Amino acid sequence: MESLSEASCPAVGRGFRLQWESAQDAHVLLYPEGMVKLNPSAAAILTRCDGARTVADIISDLERVYSIEGLGEDVLAFLRLALQRGWLEFRQ
Repeated sequence: MESLSEASCPAVGRGFRLQWESAQDAHVLLYPEGMVKLNPSAAAILTRCDGARTVADIISDLERVYSIEGLGEDVLAFLRLALQRGWLEFRQ
C-alpha cells in the first residue's frame, strides 16, 4: 500500500458508497455486508475524499470551514484508520 502523505489523493474505496441516510440522521458508509454510521467529523473528512483533492487540500478546507487550525494530525490519523479498514484507496 502506498504511504499516506499530504500529497496523497484518497477516495472512497471500491465496494463502498458514502451517502446521507435520513433514517440514521447521519452520513453512512455502505458496503455489501453492512453499514458504518459515521460521526460528523468522519463524515466531514470522507465527503472530501474524492480522489482529486490531496490530503493537504482536505485539511486546509476543513480548517477553513470550521475556523480551526492544527487539524492535520487528527485528519491523518483518521485517514490511516480508514485506509486500514479499506474504506479509502488511492486513485492517483
